[in-house]
Amino acid sequence: MQINFYLYMYTDTPKLDFLNLSLLITHYNRPLSLNRLLEEISKLKITFSEIIVSDDGSKIEIQQQLQLLQQKYNFRLITTPVNKGLANNVNKGQDAVKTPYTLYIQEDFVPTIFFPAKLAESLAILDERPEIDMARYSAYWKYPYLASIRNGFSEMKFNILKGGYKKFYMYSDHPHLRRSNFIEKFGRYPEGGIKSDKAEYLMMMSFLRNKGKAIYFVEYKALFLHYNDSKETSTIIRNYLSSTNNIVIANIRHLYRHLKFNFDYWYLKN
Repeated sequence: MQINFYLYMYTDTPKLDFLNLSLLITHYNRPLSLNRLLEEISKLKITFSEIIVSDDGSKIEIQQQLQLLQQKYNFRLITTPVNKGLANNVNKGQDAVKTPYTLYIQEDFVPTIFFPAKLAESLAILDERPEIDMARYSAYWKYPYLASIRNGFSEMKFNILKGGYKKFYMYSDHPHLRRSNFIEKFGRYPEGGIKSDKAEYLMMMSFLRNKGKAIYFVEYKALFLHYNDSKETSTIIRNYLSSTNNIVIANIRHLYRHLKFNFDYWYLKN
């Protein structure tokens, strides 16, 4: 389901205030993307208790642009003198949150016109069900094991005995709502020079091994668009073996992940 976000008009969009929720945005050297995200948030008439932008040591000229954006959108800017990686960026941003809930979005995502109502719906579900740790809004593909709740949301069901390795992907750094005690329950994102993909993987395993629970919006491409344009390309570079569609390599990759994920689930140290 591909949506041309700019075809929609915002004049009839109702204003929604989420006073128990902070928006946390992680950023690194992509001020145009950050401006686009904040601009669309403004058009959607969503307000939060606070907007926090956690910057990962962007270039000096970029930091000057961030200060101009801060004046325009009135967010709290959390900085660091040197780049320390996405894990540190998430950790220090989450440390700054003071509300019970955190909406986490990386700067290169943009919410669609459908998002505000679904944010309110997912927040209501988490209020009703304190055992649920997070609500996921975006993914690359549909999670394989779901139990319907209501209005497009389903509970993600993990069982180590079920087939396939995609069942492991309960946690993701894609846009999501989570309780702000998340890192108290599942641990801090692992730092120390670990690449962002590895840090995300380790958090995924921690989420599973600590019995995390999540809900998932089934139309997983409807609520957010992901931008990676030529002006501000992704800072994450994936190698050929992890990204190629070559059928032989892809099948070997799937087998490798199946074996590795199951092994790590049982034996990986926290």
